[in-house]
Amino acid sequence: MPNRKHLRLMNGLIGHNKRLVNWKECMSNFSNIESALRTLDFERRGLEAVSDALSNGMGEAFDAACHIIRDIGGRVIVTGVGKSGHIGTKIAATLASTGTPAFFVHSSEANHGDLGMIARDDAIIALSWSGETAELKGVIAYSSRFSIPMIAITKSKQSALGKEATVCLELPSVEEACPNGLAPTTSTTMQMVIGDALAVALLESRGFSADDFGIYHPGGSLGSKLTSVAEVMHTGDAIPLVAEDTSMSVAVMTLSDKRFGCVGVIDVAGKLVGILTDGDLARNLDKDLQNLSVNDLMTRDPKTITGTALVASAMATLDSYNISALIVTDAENKPEGIIHLHDLLRIGVA
Repeated sequence: MPNRKHLRLMNGLIGHNKRLVNWKECMSNFSNIESALRTLDFERRGLEAVSDALSNGMGEAFDAACHIIRDIGGRVIVTGVGKSGHIGTKIAATLASTGTPAFFVHSSEANHGDLGMIARDDAIIALSWSGETAELKGVIAYSSRFSIPMIAITKSKQSALGKEATVCLELPSVEEACPNGLAPTTSTTMQMVIGDALAVALLESRGFSADDFGIYHPGGSLGSKLTSVAEVMHTGDAIPLVAEDTSMSVAVMTLSDKRFGCVGVIDVAGKLVGILTDGDLARNLDKDLQNLSVNDLMTRDPKTITGTALVASAMATLDSYNISALIVTDAENKPEGIIHLHDLLRIGVA
C-alpha cells in the first residue's frame, strides 16, 4: 500500500502531466488558428487580385460576358469537373435563383450524352483553372460546332479553353492557400467570386426585385423575410385605435381588449397622430390618469410602416427602436393595419 508521501508524489506527477497536456492542447489550438488566419490571408489576396484585374483589363471581358448571357434566348449551362465543377454547381444555382435560368452539366457526363441538354440558344460558362481539362474537350467542340457562345473562367487565355472561348475571364495566377500548392483553395474562391459578380451584375441590369427574389425562394426563413407586411398584419376592428382627446380610462380599456401593447391615436381626418403604449402607462402610474386624455401621454409622430414593405424591414425597425408593434399606414398616414413582434416570430422571421 502506498504511504502518504508516495500519494503526494503521485498526485504531483498527475497534476504536472495534466498541465503538460493542457499546454500541448493550447499550442495545437494556437497552431490551428495561425493556419486559419494564413489561409484567409492567401484568399484575401486572391480577391484583391480579382478586383485589380477587373479594373485593369478583365473588365471589358466581364462586360462582354454579361451581354452574352443577357442576349441569349435560352439558358446558361455551367460546366466543369473536380473542384471547379463543385464551384460551377453553386454558380448555376446562384444564377437560377436571381433571374438567370441556368443549370449545371458535368463535363464528363456531357461526353456521354448530356451534350444533348445544351441547346443552340443557350450559352456556356466553362470553369477550369488550368484551362487544359481533358473532359472539357467535348463541350468545347460542341460549342464551336453549333456556334454556342462560351464564357471561360480560367487562369490562362492561352490555354485550350481560353483560346476557344467566345469570352475569356482570365483570373490572376496566385498562390493556393494549401502549403503544398496542390489543393484548390484560393483559385476556387476566385472562381466563386467571379460567378457571384456575374449573377449580381445580371440581377441589377434586369432590375430583379425583392418580389422577384421571393418567387424563387418561397421556403424557409429567407422566404419568410420576403413576405410583405400586408400579408401578415391585422386589419379592421383588430387595429387598436382611439380618437384624439379620448379619456385615459377608455384608452386603457382599448389597450387591454386589443392586446397589442399599444393604441394608435387618430385625428378627425382619420390620420395617425400618436401612439400610447403600455410602457407609457407604466411610466406615469404616479399621475391621476382618470383626469388625463391620450393627448397628455401619447408619443407624437410614431414609427410606422407601409403594407408593401417586407416583414424583414419591419423586424429591423422593431429592433432599432426596441418596440414590439408597428401601425401600418397608407400614403395619407391613415392606419390600415398593425403588425406585432409575435406575428414575425410566428412566421419565422424573428
